[in-house]
Amino acid sequence: MDLATEGWRNAFRIELRVQVLELASHGWPVFPGSYPSADGWVGRESSTDETGQGPLPVRRDWRELLSADADDVAGWWTTHPYSVLLATGEGIEAIEVNADLGRRAAIALRALATPTPIAATPHGRWYFFTAAGQRLSEELAAADGVRLHAAGSWLPLPPSTFPNGVLHWRVKPRLCGWRLPEPAHVQDALTTGLHRLHGDRVLTATG
Repeated sequence: MDLATEGWRNAFRIELRVQVLELASHGWPVFPGSYPSADGWVGRESSTDETGQGPLPVRRDWRELLSADADDVAGWWTTHPYSVLLATGEGIEAIEVNADLGRRAAIALRALATPTPIAATPHGRWYFFTAAGQRLSEELAAADGVRLHAAGSWLPLPPSTFPNGVLHWRVKPRLCGWRLPEPAHVQDALTTGLHRLHGDRVLTATG
């Protein structure tokens, strides 16, 4: 490995630790996940038996990591550029959608003046973070590609890396004062975005 590559990895690990500590200090339950390398996704314990692509918990008992203190959290990212995973359910949930719906919902949220943390993956998935406690509406639950991450689930957070890019914030939590919106506000915006998306497709098909 050349010095430039090693320097970049060290800088990235430092950036990861800074962002992880910021998330943890505001009550976001984060824990380490596997990360991409030339040999595929690495960093997981050999005892884990799950397979699949993308960041996965490094330990089978990942829920036990959620009670770690700040020193432990910082220590996880000392030697490896682990992905940053968020455990959803207690206090925070996320609604995952495709990029087309995400863009339209973000416009609707701005119109409603509802600040909402939003993250996007390099492969076209958007995450809208909300307070916990509400199921998806029937319309959203029936829509293709819409998923609620609630109790028992998890998802990656910025600045986790993928082979084709870096997961990034569309709206950073600090820009929202680290306040999470009520699920109903976000679901209303997503429903508005869904209607606009369908309307755009009809116009395209008839135009």
